[in-house]
Amino acid sequence: MGPIRTVLVGYGVGGSAFHAPVLAAVEGLELAAVVTGNPARQDEVRARYPRAEVIGTTDEMFARAGDFDLVVITVPNRFHAPLATRALEAGLHVVVDKPFAGTFAEGQALCETAVRCERRLGVYQNRRFDGDFRTVRRLVEEGRLGDVYRFESRFERWRPQVRTSGWKEQADPAALGGILYDLGTHLIDQAVSLFGRPTHVYAELDTRRDGAVVDDDSFVALTHEGGVRSHLWMSAAAADLGPRFRVLGSKASYVKFGMDPQEELLRGGSAAVGTPGWGTEPESAWGRLGTPGDTVPVETEPGAYQDYYAMFAATVREESGPPVPLSEALTVIEVIEAAQRSSADGATVVLPTK
Repeated sequence: MGPIRTVLVGYGVGGSAFHAPVLAAVEGLELAAVVTGNPARQDEVRARYPRAEVIGTTDEMFARAGDFDLVVITVPNRFHAPLATRALEAGLHVVVDKPFAGTFAEGQALCETAVRCERRLGVYQNRRFDGDFRTVRRLVEEGRLGDVYRFESRFERWRPQVRTSGWKEQADPAALGGILYDLGTHLIDQAVSLFGRPTHVYAELDTRRDGAVVDDDSFVALTHEGGVRSHLWMSAAAADLGPRFRVLGSKASYVKFGMDPQEELLRGGSAAVGTPGWGTEPESAWGRLGTPGDTVPVETEPGAYQDYYAMFAATVREESGPPVPLSEALTVIEVIEAAQRSSADGATVVLPTK
């Protein structure tokens, strides 16, 4: 098989920062085209990726579906599942940004479409490839923490002014806006990938900032089989930023502050994805492992967003399974729906046994 001819649908922040430079860096993938109707973004694509064709609409792209192998969908949330369904039915493999669907039923239908069309479906959960999370996973798997009691994870920001023009701030439920569908999707996915589908979900979804109409300061607590509890914070209204991770176990804790450096590099226009030194942190940013008064620094694993697409390319070639199992992607949507019910009712939601 030659390079997997990939068309990127959408060139906002997601497309320009998190997808295009990563796709362009992965061996075996070809960024063949970008779909955007915005003239300024079209010019940017031509300047930065001169070998990629610019296509103005998805209709034009679907009319030429046979020219491509894979479509990557990074557009506002409400369009994820409809476009992914259309792409699968056009005979294309699909990677779709999180959340890949708005409801569990919609996500399940999308997975069934992929099976029926015999195409590969991927959910882009790039935060599984953050260096700090890779470090947490390694410490857990090596038993360095002992039995994990509590997994605390935060995406907190201080953005007191609401960006009223953005779709993520829209009150329309169909927009799938709010911080739970945004940052919360990453946090829930990380907890599920480490400890499995939870049995209980409790949530507090709050709207704090003046002018906000969707949740912008939220907390989700999960209880997993075996007793591990995941406490997840996501906020745009945090005047103080807590640790990115605080993991407590029977032998030791791991505490880590600060964010993985890849996002800042990509937003700054870096094209060095996957080169030596990519995604590494200075020692001053490393987390610490141990017990009170007796901790040591732990080198952070390098961040590796490129690994997602390398793994998905192998999936398309039928060399391995997907980087994010669809069962886990469905669990994330199931937990989001349970969190919404929990917050509305002020009660813990028990997930049905599977």
